[in-house]
Amino acid sequence: MTAVLAPPAGAGPTRRPAPPPSPAPGSAARARRRRALAWFALLAGPNVALLVLFVYKPLVESFYLSTMQWNLGSPVARFVGLGNYVEWFTADSTARVLTTTAVFTLTTVGGALVLGLGLALLLDRRLPGRGLARTVAFAPYVLSGYAVGILWLFIFDPRYGLMSAVLRGFGVASPQWYTVEPWPLVMIIVVYLWKHLGYVALIYLAGLQGVPQDLRDAAALDGASPGRTLRSVVLPLLAPTTFFLLVTMMLASLQSFDVIRSMTQGGPLGSTTTLMYQIYTEGFVNGRAGYASAGATILFLLLLAVTAVQLRFLERKVHYA
Repeated sequence: MTAVLAPPAGAGPTRRPAPPPSPAPGSAARARRRRALAWFALLAGPNVALLVLFVYKPLVESFYLSTMQWNLGSPVARFVGLGNYVEWFTADSTARVLTTTAVFTLTTVGGALVLGLGLALLLDRRLPGRGLARTVAFAPYVLSGYAVGILWLFIFDPRYGLMSAVLRGFGVASPQWYTVEPWPLVMIIVVYLWKHLGYVALIYLAGLQGVPQDLRDAAALDGASPGRTLRSVVLPLLAPTTFFLLVTMMLASLQSFDVIRSMTQGGPLGSTTTLMYQIYTEGFVNGRAGYASAGATILFLLLLAVTAVQLRFLERKVHYA
């Protein structure tokens, strides 16, 4: 039996110590917010500082320079307000630059999405050497754009290039890729597609891995053809992937520079000069820093508008799982 000890004689009733006072609900919430802000400053602070220093600060400075008439190396800059913008919109070359930019962007983005999806569907099959084929398809994307352009200049050589030999095998004379329109623009579009095709295929391939095989099997049991299964099952489930690629590829295409610089340098006669390449030419070749900054601001507003339209209207049709 367990002995029960009685309190000593004369002792009063045993008192338990009072619990510590609980913090007020408002102070606890403020403490949590302070901790959250401290973690945010610790983790995101360096990235925000880098963005401000290397993205937003140059953006503001570029907008300021666009209101000045200033040549590179000159110690004097003259304020002209919106004069650079008026000159850009009224220049004879503007319409051609915008047309070239639109053709290049729409062709490369649309072609990359269609061809990349086809390549992804092919690489998604159980074929021997599939892993090596995926690596080979993605390899051009990690190469330097300038090096890729130099390599393809030899391939497109009208007399000694590989493309000329292939066309002669079919009894077709090689076009003058370097000098006769529209072949220079076609040439850089082909090279840009070749370089970025593996990236698009890889992203689509990752999206295909998330398509449940049960849905494909159910469609096959219902008698759906492979084409009908692709249209009714696979493509709707790939809508988020397609939307992501559409946004990223359009932004990348509008800012393309290295392939054009290495292959055509905007020629002949400006037939491959996009808005991005015009900014480079005006700023670093002609030395018109103020005018080039106005073009850069216009390009920024164009990228912002394109992205906003895509997020506003196209994302509505995207269904996330």
